Amino acid sequence: MTSSTAGSAASSTSPPLPAAVLWDMDGTLVDTEPLWLRAETDLVTEHGGRWTLEDGLSLVGNPLIVSGRTIVERTGIRLSPQQVVDALLVRMVAAVRSAPPFRPGARELLEECVAAGVPAALVTMSYADLAGAVVDALPPGTFTTVVTGDAVVHGKPHPEPFLTAAARLGVDPSRCVALEDSVPGVASAEAAGCRVVAVPLHVPLDDAPGRSRVRDLRRIGLADLAHVAAGRTIDDADPAGVVVS
Repeated sequence: MTSSTAGSAASSTSPPLPAAVLWDMDGTLVDTEPLWLRAETDLVTEHGGRWTLEDGLSLVGNPLIVSGRTIVERTGIRLSPQQVVDALLVRMVAAVRSAPPFRPGARELLEECVAAGVPAALVTMSYADLAGAVVDALPPGTFTTVVTGDAVVHGKPHPEPFLTAAARLGVDPSRCVALEDSVPGVASAEAAGCRVVAVPLHVPLDDAPGRSRVRDLRRIGLADLAHVAAGRTIDDADPAGVVVS
């Protein structure tokens, strides 16, 4: 077991870099969950319903149509699930284009991947309009491919989104590292055979064999992800640095 500072895993022999880094969007790349909660609350209230923080957190990581269906079922508002999704997306795209809320360290880690020639994919259950608003806030070519919730048949926790991303990149999922903040997202990536770094934000993510966890993307770099891709795990519980085991 060794310890490293952020961005540089301690090892005399560095393992090969990941074949690709697969990024979740909401809650991982950008902290949009407060924006989603505000949009959900405003929409439900406008239609005579009630929506709580607990309700909003229960939707984290879900396919949007599942969230739309849940909102209708819980609140009884007179909209179809698709109408709920469409209305939420209008609000979310406007909010993200105004001020994309990137998580600390996310852009720096992306820049490191680009500089090293490691392809990055965005794998999100948000739809193309919202994903595009986030991607447009980054330098062109940051993401080699983008897989959105409206482009897959089965959303997270099904493995299809991550398998689709790996297939588009022409890489083995087992050589990819997925960054995720939600229970459905982690399940999806692990089912696809990816190595997972869980980055909890608004919901807790349990420890599990072979699963890495960090509190903050500023704590890790591409060298750490190389260790994860090689089958090791990382944890940043130690204040001195990331622990590789």
